[in-house]
Amino acid sequence: MASWVKSLIRISTFEVETLQKRLAEVATRRTHVEMKISTLDAELALEIARAAQEPTFNFDLSAYKKGWALRREQCVSELELIAHEEAGIRDSLNGAFEELKKFEHVAEATRLSKMATELKRESAAMDEAALRLRFVG
Repeated sequence: MASWVKSLIRISTFEVETLQKRLAEVATRRTHVEMKISTLDAELALEIARAAQEPTFNFDLSAYKKGWALRREQCVSELELIAHEEAGIRDSLNGAFEELKKFEHVAEATRLSKMATELKRESAAMDEAALRLRFVG
């Protein structure tokens, strides 16, 4: 196999691994934001339950709901951005896998071609040796 093919395979493998790491980091960020949204929702439910038990908290509940809505909206926007980033990385990763497979295919085709050429050469040498033995003997 030519050294340039090996180099291309190494570079493509590195690119695939880098994209896989980025995808894992984005998935971790997405999980954190999803957990933050769940926490905000749980905190709102807790505040509503607290306000139901204590009538004095009802006054503050509407202000809390407004703040909660703004924080949740910000988290949802961040989650949408992360989803777009994740989709882009997945597309890039698919392309990188395709490129890697192309280079691996070229390497395998080159190896098989060399093997076929070597077998033909061997076969021709054996045929020549058999012909010589036939005419000598």
